[in-house]
Parts: sequence; C-alpha cells; structure tokens
Amino acid sequence: MAVRAKQIFVNLPVKDLKRSVEFFTKVGFEFNANFTDESTTCMIIGENIYAMLLVEERFQSFISKDISNAASTAEVIVALSVDSREEVDTIVQAALDAGGKPYNDPQDHGFMYGWSFQDPDDHLWEVTYMDLSAFPTQE
Repeated sequence: MAVRAKQIFVNLPVKDLKRSVEFFTKVGFEFNANFTDESTTCMIIGENIYAMLLVEERFQSFISKDISNAASTAEVIVALSVDSREEVDTIVQAALDAGGKPYNDPQDHGFMYGWSFQDPDDHLWEVTYMDLSAFPTQE
C-alpha cells in the first residue's frame, strides 16, 4: 500500500507569533481563524497545505528534543511550487519587502526557476516554478 496523505501540516516554531502573522500576511498568505489562538496559528499555503506557526514554548510542548536555532542550523526547507516565474519573483520580493532576508539568488535551470528567502525566524522558504515541457529528457 502506498502512502497518500490528504493534507500536510508543517509545524514551525516562532519567537513572536504576531510578528510572523504580520510578515506572512504581507507576503500574501491567509490564516484559518478556527485554528488560531495566542500561541498558534494555521497559515493556509494551498489546498490542503498548511503551516502551523507555534510560539516556541507551545512547539516545545510537542517534542522532547531541543528546538534548533534556524539562524545557524537548517532542518527543513519549505519548498513551494507556483504557476509561473513571475509568481516566484512576486512572492519572494514581497517577503523581502516585508522584512525577510534573502537566502539564495534566483536560480534559473531552464526548466526550473527558483528563489529563496528566510522568514523572521530564519526558516528557509524556496519558491519554484517548473516547466515540465522543457524538462531535459534522456536519449
């Protein structure tokens, strides 16, 4: 049996929930008020794709490990696929304008274009567009 999940919830620790909500709102994301309180919010990324932003104390209540310091270590890159190169640029530029930090310069591989940023808690976000019709094929 192959695993086929119905939804994905990426859980990310944040230092200041209000700051994170303001940042991601400026980037263009919306939030589900039904799953939001003073320590947690549910950011809607796409159909059945969510990021749960939890203040560090709340996040810690789910784990027995230390929370990694995203400023100096990376455990995950949240990679989002969008419909066009222009949308990649729009999203990343909005993140930078909202106070995010650049991570990598835009990368153009012909069939794939991407650009990345760090959010206020230094989590890595990569936004990509892939043109499968231009994907190199093996002869």
